[in-house]
Amino acid sequence: MIQKPKGTKDILPDEVYVWQYIEEKIKYIMSIYGFKEMRTPVFENTELFLRGVGDTTDVVQKEMYTFKDKGGRSITLRPEGTAGIVRAFIEDGMASLPSPLKVYYNMAMYRYENVQKGRLREFHQLGAEVFGTGSYLADFEIIEMANRIIHSLEIPNVELEINSIGCKTCRAKYQEALKQFIGSKIEEYCDTCKSRFEKNTMRILDCKEEKCKENNIGAPSIIDYLCDECKEHFNNVKYMLESNGISYRVNPRIVRGLDYYNKTVFEFVSKDEGYTIIGGGRYDYLIKELGGQDTSAIGFAIGMERLIELFKKYNVNKVNDLKPEVYIAQVDDKCYNFVTKLKMDLRQLGIYVESDISQRSLKAQFKYANKIGAKYVITIGEDEISKEMIQIKEMETGNVDEIKLDKNIIKSYLEK
Repeated sequence: MIQKPKGTKDILPDEVYVWQYIEEKIKYIMSIYGFKEMRTPVFENTELFLRGVGDTTDVVQKEMYTFKDKGGRSITLRPEGTAGIVRAFIEDGMASLPSPLKVYYNMAMYRYENVQKGRLREFHQLGAEVFGTGSYLADFEIIEMANRIIHSLEIPNVELEINSIGCKTCRAKYQEALKQFIGSKIEEYCDTCKSRFEKNTMRILDCKEEKCKENNIGAPSIIDYLCDECKEHFNNVKYMLESNGISYRVNPRIVRGLDYYNKTVFEFVSKDEGYTIIGGGRYDYLIKELGGQDTSAIGFAIGMERLIELFKKYNVNKVNDLKPEVYIAQVDDKCYNFVTKLKMDLRQLGIYVESDISQRSLKAQFKYANKIGAKYVITIGEDEISKEMIQIKEMETGNVDEIKLDKNIIKSYLEK
């Protein structure tokens, strides 16, 4: 038997309705904030991620699915959403649209990761991006929108953690201080961290190796090295959060896993599970780095598998799969055409209706109607057709009523 590749998951019909419920809820929230959906290719030229994500990140160094196509070009399955969205923003001339521009995406991503709880090799992100404003007000709005999403899904024990990783100027000073702290014991770090020491020392703070985490204890905080402009920006973000009742914790160890971030970075972390559900931040240099105009931007991405796992944990039986409103059982083969026409008419009126398409016995039809959770069952034979009267049974209570065999009367009865 051929099985699915390691790190992938089938989303079956009895689960996909939860995905659809959550996706629709998030999309609705995003729509009232002015975000519009866009989609990008599942694969891109590898250079996009080397330049955009950063060649010192775990994503680029260890996790990308990269291959040569038949034309000899290096192609990579997208490991994250922002780089592709930015590429499209530049290539498709979106800078000429009214600014700030708000977009969102809902796409599958691919990373060759160690498979564990909450981490798959094919996973899904639903993300939001705002282009064209460097104001702290944009930082607040996108954090507040992420906070609203968490609360709308009634997921408890989620904490907002924020940090500022400054601009190029203040970050350079911090990198030097961090080098001095790490340099004396660099041999105690993993090989990956050793390779990052000269290229991007801050990336060492993002290492998941336990020995590296221990060595990082007591490292200087970037908050202490922020320039006046970055400090003011961060203080304004904190003020807006406090003024609007959004609790947070400053975590100076948040640097995020991708190189394009600057200034505000944030994560919504499940305190029960210990992992990040939503993460994001400002990336004011990325668009210019990829060949566009100098444009400020900020965004976030939601790990959908993790979000759905938490939603199901705290919202047992809150979302139910769609069940048929009515099942039409037919007495014999002579009724098939009549029942099919009635079924088509009711569907045209927006009613979820099923009837037999397997030529089962009447007893088997009732059994099937019960299995699929039909709310009502109508039985139709030649007598019902000639008298234009039917009996409709409510399956939960067993109550039976007699009504006229008319599509509009049936619709009104079901909606009572």
